[in-house]
Amino acid sequence: MNIIGIIPARYNSSRFPGKPLVKINGISMIERVYNQATKTKFLKKVIVATDDERISTHVTNFGGIAIMTSTNVKNGTERCYIALKILQELSPNLNYDVIINIQGDEPFIQPSEIDTLAKCFIDDNNTQIATLIKEISNEKDLFNPSIIKVITDINNFAIYFSRSPIPFIRDTHKNEWLKQYKFMKHIGIYAFKKEILENVTKLTPSSLEKAESLEQLRWIENGYKIKTNIAKHESFSIDTPEDLKKVEKIFSKKN
Repeated sequence: MNIIGIIPARYNSSRFPGKPLVKINGISMIERVYNQATKTKFLKKVIVATDDERISTHVTNFGGIAIMTSTNVKNGTERCYIALKILQELSPNLNYDVIINIQGDEPFIQPSEIDTLAKCFIDDNNTQIATLIKEISNEKDLFNPSIIKVITDINNFAIYFSRSPIPFIRDTHKNEWLKQYKFMKHIGIYAFKKEILENVTKLTPSSLEKAESLEQLRWIENGYKIKTNIAKHESFSIDTPEDLKKVEKIFSKKN
């Protein structure tokens, strides 16, 4: 099975412009993500999909592969699909069965977690879409709307994702919920069968997606099944300059 990792990286992030190029202890964020992805067992190739020449040039300079995409792309999923099409036009003999969308703002993602996601397809060729989840261990995460919660069926397929704690624990005070139920949070990395990736990019935004602002609900509403696997590690996403400062403090303490 041929599996490719694609790292979407746009320059004009609303909360943190130029984020892929910021340095973390002397190494850019996008290079750190790229380096981690190339350490995996199952990825045949890793590329960066970007809309900015500065990022493309930087990736090429450190020895990586970059594909230029339009600035009018709606989201990372669509950027992955467009980059894949361009790559296959450039190299018609290349064929990839599975595409893993690796977040460009998680410079410390563990290669083993990418492989854990890939195994959803290696172990079951019928898998359409896959993602990772992890148990919630504290109330702060449970009630934080930025931490996405997920419930699954007995076969580990996602039933629903929400910014609210799900399920609701009846007749129990909220500070006791974690003792009553194993809540799971979503780790934001996705993988797709090639034909499924093409299909989901053609779907129009759904009512649940608009309500929760979660793209994966569009896929579920349209009948696609999302396989989940348990992550052993949790990466730290750098969304804002404040997040970067936290990481820099960690490095300064180590040094």
